This record gives sequence, structure tokens and C-alpha cells, in this order.
Amino acid sequence: MPSTPATETSATGRPTEIMAIKIPATEILATRLLFLIVGFGVAAWAPLVPFVKARTGLDDGALGLLLLALGIGSLVAMPTAGAMAARFGSRTVLAVAVAVICATLPVLAAVADVALLTAALVLFGAGMGCLDCLMNLQAVAVERRAGRPMMSGFHGLYSLGCIVGAAGVSAMLSLGLTPWSATLVGVACIVAAFVAALPGILPSGGGGGPAFAMPRGRVLFLGVLCFVVFLTEGSALDWSAVFLVQERGLPAAQAGLGYAAFSATMTVGRLTGDAIVARLGPARVVAGGGALAALGLAVVTMVPGWPAALAGYALVGAGCANIVPVLFTAAARQRAMPERLAIPAVTTLGYAGVLAGPALIGVLAHATSLAAAFLLVAVLLVGVAGGGRWLRA
Repeated sequence: MPSTPATETSATGRPTEIMAIKIPATEILATRLLFLIVGFGVAAWAPLVPFVKARTGLDDGALGLLLLALGIGSLVAMPTAGAMAARFGSRTVLAVAVAVICATLPVLAAVADVALLTAALVLFGAGMGCLDCLMNLQAVAVERRAGRPMMSGFHGLYSLGCIVGAAGVSAMLSLGLTPWSATLVGVACIVAAFVAALPGILPSGGGGGPAFAMPRGRVLFLGVLCFVVFLTEGSALDWSAVFLVQERGLPAAQAGLGYAAFSATMTVGRLTGDAIVARLGPARVVAGGGALAALGLAVVTMVPGWPAALAGYALVGAGCANIVPVLFTAAARQRAMPERLAIPAVTTLGYAGVLAGPALIGVLAHATSLAAAFLLVAVLLVGVAGGGRWLRA
């Protein structure tokens, strides 16, 4: 393929000349669609949770244990996704993952048996986790071949998929469709998007080596940074509404505005993030993003009034928006571990933050206060900002 010189901002902030390859538009489209599918799939499941609770008659504690099955499935599948793609090919593994997702979503929408629901959630989580890892492997390969920052834009499609999935399924349910019927429409959308993506999915296969390796060195550090950022996202998802109602007196019907403010700035930040990364460089993006997110949480917890809290959550979303995409690119460029092992390792550590974060904040809030727990997360984000200086070095 023809190639042309291009410039990219290095970790030190200085432009460096690289060779940009004119890659097929189908590869870029396929990568965007994969991110869209994952976001859509996660969000399509969320509106089904109240129906699952009603069908099974589970109390809040038992439902929480049931929902852990999704995380367990993801954490089991993520570390081995790259090795499976190397052995069987990305297209094959992705097709199986999408098939598993499409087969389990209708089960989750209709079944009342707890044992069957648990098995379906494990499989659904495994499919989503595998798809999550492989979409990032595809993204780093496309970004490298293109010779310019693209990762933030890809992750922006994930955020957009979350919005479309949640709004679409909720709208269908509001119009009177049953959960099972609404889910079938969602499955049809996922299948159509994957079929459109197939021509541009990069084939990979024939690789040897271990199926899993413990993260080490630079990969471990990047994974810890991802853990903190995902923990922050999990705290916004699960605790923002509680904080706004308990501490700021916002009516329960409007408590979702905090996460809405967070999601809106994160989505916009990611869709515009490639230009930001190209201009500022990855080190400054991580340092500035971590500092901005920490400032946002400080505003949420220390400035009275719910309008200030909403503004704070908007700052948190803007700060976190481009950190994870930059960290995935850095994981692809390190040499401590093979890329097919490094990306799943960083993804797994980050996802662990989403799972463990809300529980950790709950324990801290019980021992101290919810505001104090948020301030601890802000301190961790200051550490992420310091990690930007490490990337520069």
C-alpha cells in the first residue's frame, strides 16, 4: 500500500516523523463498529435488570450476587482472548463471541430460573470480555498502520454505543414491546453491525506462546492506571445518584443527571480526543486528564449544591475521556510483553476496577462517608496524573 510521511506527537510532546500507511476504509469502519457493538451490548443489558429482578423475586443482595456472574465471565475470557485470536484467527474468535452474546441476550430477557440466568450471564460476560479485548487489539493495529492517533475516536464509538443501546432498548420497552421482543431487535442490530464489520477485521493467526501471562513491568503500571480510571467510572455509574440524593438533596427522579453529565463530556471528549492527543501528546493528556478528573471529584464533594456536583461530574468525564485510549496505545508500544498478551492484561486490570470499585467505595463510605470515599478516588487520580510524567520518561 502507498505510504506518506506524517508526524505524531511523541510522549515528550515533540513531533516525530513516522510513516503513515493509507489503510482501507473498511478496516477503520470495522474497528468503529466493533466498539459500537460492545457499547450497545452492555447498554442493552442494563434496562433488562429490573425485569430480571421482578421475574426472579430476588432481593437486592441476591441480585447483586447474580450480577457478579457477568464480571466473572468477562474476567475469565479477557486474559486469553489474544492467544485465542493468535491461534484461531480474530474473525473466528470474534464471530464466536458475537454469537454467544446474541444467543444469551434473549435468555436474559425471558428466563426466570436463577441457575440458567447465572450460566447465561457468565457466557454473556465472556463474550463481551473477549470482544472487548479483540476490538482493542484491532484498534492498536489500525492506529499503528495509520500513523496517527485514532484510539480516542474508537473509544468514543463505545460511549456512543452505550447511549444508543440504553436509549433504544428503553424506548422500545416504553412503546410496549416485551423485554424479549426488544432484545431480539437489539440482537438483529448487533448481527447487522458485525456482518458490516467482517470485511475490515484484520486476520491474525498462527501465533504460539502462552495463553496467559501475568502483567509485569510497564504493562503492570499501565494496568494499575487503567484500574484507577475504570474505578472512577464505576463510582460515577453506581454512586453518583446516591450521592446527589443523600448529600445534595436532589429528587430521586433527577438523580441520573450526575452520570448523564459524566457520560456526555466523556463521549464528546473521546470523539474529539484524537486531535487533542495529536496536539498535546499522550503524556500531557494523561497528566492533565488525571488532574482535571481529580479536580472534578473535589468539586463534587467539597462545593455545596447540586449544580456544582453536576459541573464536577462533567469535569470528571472530560478528564477521564482520553486517558484509557492513550494507555492502550502505550501498552501496544511497550516491549516487556507481546501485544496479544499486554492488551488483554491491561483490559482485565481495568475491568477489575469497574467491578471492585463500587464495592470498595461502599465499604469506605460505610466506615467514613461517601464524600470521603470520593476524595480518596481523587487522590488516586492525582497519582494517575503523576503517571503521565512517567510516560514522558
